[in-house]
Amino acid sequence: MPARPTRFQHAALAWLLAGIAVPALAQTSLPGDASAGASATAASSIDVAQVKPAVDAAVNAEYGQLDALYKDIHAHPELAFQETRTAAKLAAEMRKIGFEVTEHVGKTGVVAVYRNGAGPTILVRTELDALPMEEKTGLPYASHVRTKWRGEDVGVAHSCGHDVHMASWVGTAKTLVALKDRWHGTLLFVAQPAEETVSGAQSMIDDEFFKRFPKPDYAFALHTGPGPYGAIVFNSGPITSNSDGLEITFKGRGGHGSAPDKTIDPVMMAARFVVDLQSVISREKDPQEFGVVSIGAIQGGSAENIIPDSVLLRGTIRSYKPAVRQKMLNGIRRTAKAVTDMSGAPEADIKITEGGKAVNNDPTVVARTEAVFKTAFGNDRVLRVPPITASEDFSAFVDAGIPSMFFFIGANDPQAYFASLKPGAKPLPINHSPLFAPVPEPTIKTGVTAMSLAVLNALQWNTASGQ
Repeated sequence: MPARPTRFQHAALAWLLAGIAVPALAQTSLPGDASAGASATAASSIDVAQVKPAVDAAVNAEYGQLDALYKDIHAHPELAFQETRTAAKLAAEMRKIGFEVTEHVGKTGVVAVYRNGAGPTILVRTELDALPMEEKTGLPYASHVRTKWRGEDVGVAHSCGHDVHMASWVGTAKTLVALKDRWHGTLLFVAQPAEETVSGAQSMIDDEFFKRFPKPDYAFALHTGPGPYGAIVFNSGPITSNSDGLEITFKGRGGHGSAPDKTIDPVMMAARFVVDLQSVISREKDPQEFGVVSIGAIQGGSAENIIPDSVLLRGTIRSYKPAVRQKMLNGIRRTAKAVTDMSGAPEADIKITEGGKAVNNDPTVVARTEAVFKTAFGNDRVLRVPPITASEDFSAFVDAGIPSMFFFIGANDPQAYFASLKPGAKPLPINHSPLFAPVPEPTIKTGVTAMSLAVLNALQWNTASGQ
């Protein structure tokens, strides 16, 4: 029988997602973690052996309701800043638990506060929004929702796991309130809109979030990914990438497809740009530094025999370091200019929209929480990984000065997952795939248990200013 640590470490190595890529395993402590580890052992912490059975009992008692909530949310997804039904449902759930609830924060966001005496204030965040894509899982609770997105009729699906996050968020609130005789402090539960457009967290902050609600001492958030359920992975320091949105319009002169010499063809310019741009990545960027530019949408023309006047490209830019980001931005502008000059076309319209900054996990918070996770779940299921290539606007809360931790939980049946890693086997669907289908139980239970233990542990610490 294979040793369990080997299998779960192999799982972490293979968590290669579109949006949650875990490219390698860093099981050992990272540079600079020694002092954090020392402070973690010295800090107050919960007795996991005593607390976890109570958490498990609470989670088991409430799971039926959480499963129903998850499937309802999954079947009724809503896009960024349109999450009115979802937000209202979560607000109602939190009021039933006993939280003070404020709706419409940052348009569709929800903030729920539970005060239980003097102590730290802990922020727990979930996302509300879904993706503009058709679900193809065939599940009995699959989404059949359609809506308009950027002028197009599209399906809507929770193909990134936010529905699991919301069920775990509500479950954590239920669990913590059920165990309120074991802790003192304030819970600040945040359901943010528009994570997929990396703009919802900032929208809440711009709506005076930090003036209207208690200032958090610590913050936590989780995310699902294709990996064996029961596994938890994270990093100390950076855990996600910087992101920028790219939109370029190439302008030409339209005409008949049979007479291209009478036109300036923007389709040709767009095609040349998409190919030539990758030389910036392969020939100008240091190959040891992370940087990606991907074009995800090309829109132009209406018929096969008409050369259009313009073509619109949309893409995403990802990086860890500011210098690499700037090199790519310069290369994008230079490549676009070269393409238009070559075609004798007007200068392209280039719009670069700054998105989410990298999420930086606080080393002390990570070390203290990691100790609890390893005791609760086992060393083989709790792993450190390098930064992922996806982006997350949870960073907006972190960058406001809140020591935080963002971690991932596996969402697949382990047997099916490990079978998918064998040579020639069909890989399992990943986040943002129309076939992505987390196993609700025990994925949601893992999310609730892990987050509840993390928060209960943090409630034992002094405030951030007095660590």
